[in-house]
Order: sequence, then C-alpha cells, then structure tokens
Amino acid sequence: EVQLVESGGGLVQPGGSLRLSCAASGFTFSSYAMSWFRQAPGKGLEWVSNINFDGGSTSYADSVKGRFTISRDNAKNTLYLQMNSLKPEDTAVYYCAEPSANYWGKGTLVPVSS
Repeated sequence: EVQLVESGGGLVQPGGSLRLSCAASGFTFSSYAMSWFRQAPGKGLEWVSNINFDGGSTSYADSVKGRFTISRDNAKNTLYLQMNSLKPEDTAVYYCAEPSANYWGKGTLVPVSS
C-alpha cells in the first residue's frame, strides 16, 4: 500500500521558518519525481515545488521562490520542504504528492500568524 505521511506543520509567526517532512512507503521512492502542493483556506490547490528522482533538479512557484527549498533523502524515503521567511499568505494545508501516479498524502496544516 502506497503511503505518504506529512509532518512538521504547526503555528509559526510571520518571518519564521518551518521544515516539513514526507515519509514515503509502498513504492520505489527513489524512482519518482516528487512535488509539494498547498491549499489555502477557501482556495484551490496550488503547486509549490518539484524535485526530480535524484534531487538534481528542482523548480518552484514564483510565490515561494527564494524562500522555500525542496530536498529529498532517498536512503530514508523522505521528502522535505524547508520554508523560510514565512508570510501569512503561506497559510495552507501542505501536501506531498506524485500526481502522475496519483499518490497523495493527507496533508499538514501550516498557519502563519502572530
């Protein structure tokens, strides 16, 4: 059974940092590109970042470029998202996913508020 389990969310003040993790199991994690998406309250799903299978190539939405960093540890079957300089508009549920295979986690909530 494929599982993607996000962790690391929680309340953070504007300007703060947080690192999200996504533990993968049930498939060959190291063979797949992976992504982070987010959904803000009352809004649609937004793509945040991609990383290729070996971590050698990454891409970011303009809204997070320069502030967020995606990475992966294939030995630990884990995907990460380091989020710095957080803004209130980053408030969302964050999901890790391999959308082409329709693999999705259940998400972790990140409220950014003072």
